[in-house]
Amino acid sequence: MKSNLISRSGHDKLVAELKQLWHEERPEITKKVNWAASLGDRSENADYQYNKQLLRKIDRRVRYLGKRLEELKIVDYSPEQDGKVYFGAWVEIENEEGEQKTLRIVGIDEIYDHHPQHISIESPMARALLGKEVDDEIEVHTPSGKKLWYINKIRYEKTENSEI
Repeated sequence: MKSNLISRSGHDKLVAELKQLWHEERPEITKKVNWAASLGDRSENADYQYNKQLLRKIDRRVRYLGKRLEELKIVDYSPEQDGKVYFGAWVEIENEEGEQKTLRIVGIDEIYDHHPQHISIESPMARALLGKEVDDEIEVHTPSGKKLWYINKIRYEKTENSEI
């Protein structure tokens, strides 16, 4: 089952995308479709065909975002999270070879922007990290075998809506 958790910043990005599509991109493409349709024969009209296809793509994304935003649960920082890894945490980890990474556990809807440090809450790494504390060792099963990581630091972004 798909996780319905999202950070406030991730939610704000999806809302902004929906507004952009609905209020700016869709009206512009609709004008182009109407203009191209007024030229007559639509079967051989490349402008009409292309923009109509683009309009369908925009409409699909608008419908998806509209439904998805209703399902999502925004998770804000809470002081009770301090000291342990939960949703939204930035976690510094290190393996036995000294390789270090800083990752943020986010919802699957926030992976779309391909932020190199964001990992889905459903990923094996995130599942291994959840509930752990600084200096804990975690074991992650990867396609290349078992990997051990140590947690060096945990921090959270505190938003204006957070309880502080």
